[in-house]
Amino acid sequence: MKIVFSIEYRTRWGEQLVLRIGRRRIEMQYADNGIWRATLAKADASQPLEYLYEVEAEGVCRRREWAPHTLQLPEGMAPATLRIRDRWQDIPADRPFHTSAFSRGIFSREAERLHAAAPRKGRRGNILLRTAQAQLRPDEVLAIAGSGRELGDWKQVLPLDDTRFPEWSLALTVTRRFEYKYLIADRRTLTPIIWEEGPNRTWSDLPAEGEAVVDATTVPQIPERRWRGAGTAIPVFSLRSDKDFGIGEFPDLKLLVDWAAATGQRILQLLPINDTTMTGTWEDSYPYNANSTFALHPQFLRLTEAGVEENDEYHRLRDELNALPEVDYERVNRTKNDLLRKAFARHGARTAARRDYKEFMEANREWLLPYAAFRTLRDDYGTADFSRWGDYARFDRKKIEAFCLERRNDVAFHCYVQYHLHLQLSEACRYAHSRGIVLKGDLPIGISRTSVDAWQSPRLFHLDSQAGAPPDAFSASGQNWGLPTYNWERMAQDNYAWWRARLKKMSEYFDAYRIDHILGFFRIWEIPADAVHGLLGHFNPAMPYSAEELRNVGFEMDDDRFTAPHTDDWILDTLFGDLAGEVRTKYLRNGRLIPAFATQRKIAERLPGDDDRTKRLREGLMALLEDVLFVEDPRRKGYYHPRIGAQTTCAFRLLADWQQAAFNRLHDDFFYRRHDRFWQESALRKLPVLLTATDMLACGEDLGMIPDCVPETMRMLQILSLEIQRMPKSPAETFADPARYPYLSVCTTSTHDMNPLRAWWEEDRTVTARFYREVLHGEGDVPWFCEPWICRRIIEMHLASPSMFTILPLQDWLSMDGSLRFRMPDKERINIPAIPRYYWRYRMHLTLERLIGEEDFNTTLRDMIAVSGRR
Repeated sequence: MKIVFSIEYRTRWGEQLVLRIGRRRIEMQYADNGIWRATLAKADASQPLEYLYEVEAEGVCRRREWAPHTLQLPEGMAPATLRIRDRWQDIPADRPFHTSAFSRGIFSREAERLHAAAPRKGRRGNILLRTAQAQLRPDEVLAIAGSGRELGDWKQVLPLDDTRFPEWSLALTVTRRFEYKYLIADRRTLTPIIWEEGPNRTWSDLPAEGEAVVDATTVPQIPERRWRGAGTAIPVFSLRSDKDFGIGEFPDLKLLVDWAAATGQRILQLLPINDTTMTGTWEDSYPYNANSTFALHPQFLRLTEAGVEENDEYHRLRDELNALPEVDYERVNRTKNDLLRKAFARHGARTAARRDYKEFMEANREWLLPYAAFRTLRDDYGTADFSRWGDYARFDRKKIEAFCLERRNDVAFHCYVQYHLHLQLSEACRYAHSRGIVLKGDLPIGISRTSVDAWQSPRLFHLDSQAGAPPDAFSASGQNWGLPTYNWERMAQDNYAWWRARLKKMSEYFDAYRIDHILGFFRIWEIPADAVHGLLGHFNPAMPYSAEELRNVGFEMDDDRFTAPHTDDWILDTLFGDLAGEVRTKYLRNGRLIPAFATQRKIAERLPGDDDRTKRLREGLMALLEDVLFVEDPRRKGYYHPRIGAQTTCAFRLLADWQQAAFNRLHDDFFYRRHDRFWQESALRKLPVLLTATDMLACGEDLGMIPDCVPETMRMLQILSLEIQRMPKSPAETFADPARYPYLSVCTTSTHDMNPLRAWWEEDRTVTARFYREVLHGEGDVPWFCEPWICRRIIEMHLASPSMFTILPLQDWLSMDGSLRFRMPDKERINIPAIPRYYWRYRMHLTLERLIGEEDFNTTLRDMIAVSGRR
């Protein structure tokens, strides 16, 4: 078969259009009126053919399509010559609907196809209409009606085939010119629902004998319909069911799906589910410090489905752990590990012989064997700090392969566990799809410095730095996550292969994901390795001020007067009060902190006590180190970053008025204007690669200090924003108005880093009173507690918002019901970011089985969601 490709594209002088088919590059020829053509003399059209178009200039690709085209002809269509009329594929205006969140889940058509009329067979045709329409519900079908006998003279509705949804196609045999229109029809009855706007379309390109035409240039002009849905956010570890072993497990997701379906919800949002086993203590409960960005956490395994024998002892342990009000992280994981090792001893060899196990091993070998070796070495050396592993401190592929053979039984155990985790999560994902529901995962911004990733690929990370966040509503001293930052320059050299592999693995289970701290893809807050707080950090990448720039506005940088803390009597008295004398004699020499206390890390190690005096000394000495106006760039000597929020320092208060004004101008320019385009360019080098690596729906956590370029870039790339009423994006607002949220957003009442509604209500009476009067327009005394009617009013606001998704914590959904809500709202918080080592152990106070059985509450919730227009 000969294929002639044609596409209309208006190039600039010196540009060349190129057709890419696999590794093959075909230069296209310009015809006229913006049409470019290329011919493939011999092609096998019996198999799907994937191709895309690129624009080159001087031999370099300047632009390529957002996604490739796939040619798949209907059975029986095999002309001698095939003419393809294409249109350039940019990011579609409704890109979120082209993701698997809709094609595989929310708008999945599998169940509806069973009830629809069978497509007509044997329709070879000489033209094939092909288009994309992503916003049709499962019970709807794209169709055409038109003139002529083949189209039924406008009396017949012909449905297009959506086997490759959101693509649609229809084969026709035509011998004369005809007119037609697209429409949306009921899938079962083909009754028209919406006709496209505009005049009738006209087809006049009649194929010659032995020729067929594929037309992919049309875009149905269907009026916009804004679908909106609701969902629930809850960590897997927080789930509770009758079959659990003291912690939520992957099979529980099927029960959660049943509840979501019963209440009209469409999406379930989870926290990270990767393995965090480092120390074997409760500190491993922090889900954003994984030992692998690929491996799943063994704690989520349903033991009995992984070969663990059910006996009296098992039931005793299960019932005991499952009755605990919170997760006993250490005991749960220790006991599960012991039982799994016994199951592996009985079933490991038989499992390894299975075909699907071998396929799993082959597909995941690149990360799985290093992970299994890492877990084994961690146990051998008693630490995840691989720098202390002797000969294995540096990852060497051949050496690790030899180690895996030598320790094949221990390595095989970890592979066995990962295989069963994969099976159970995959089953939960398929089950969710069968009910029109999708799972939304979480993509942490950082990796652990003691992880397989850092061990295996150290050049991809700055292991001598720490990632965090500048001061915000969560922490006045900033957040220090202790995670290394990324070496983006190195990552770019292989087109971010590590990120693409990471997202590809994630897409096996999720159809949507939350980009944790999306600001990190624009710039990350990088903190010195010896700092504890985040105030001495700086943005990376950034454009720090040169010494000359600072000199021109009145700051001489020849000495360290603005970059090192000063210790005159006034500063010491201000920071330490009655302890100032002790600080002078014990901790200072020649006006500087002695070496043993010269960094915040050393101070924390040498003053670990919790008594009031020790805490005052520790925090005072750390504050002294932070009492500077500028931070020198660690990689560019002689360049300086203004210390964020330095207006609160003693150093600032000692400046003359004119210098304070000058510093304020520098500070505001640096943090809010200087980097806007620079950071946008930084993000646009990374984010498009990540977004096109999979077909998952991307949602960004865009909280904190948000430069203007961030919302602009997210709108450009159609990444959903995060909207929280008590964290408004506008500095002029105390509370955001859900009625004014953007459509491409996820709105919520609270996140895992915040108090749920009821605990928040009791957090600050002044704030609560303002909310009661300004948002709820309440009168009289402010209710002391967040009563069910208040919770319902707040939730109804969020359901009524324009946001594409309203995803609320389970705690807030339950807060509407006086009998279902937990009696202790202060116990429902998942995390407190200001506490670096927080125990993540919140668990539902009722089982999923009971929740599914609460028909009155579920009916109320379903009605609320339906009335709000979410479905």
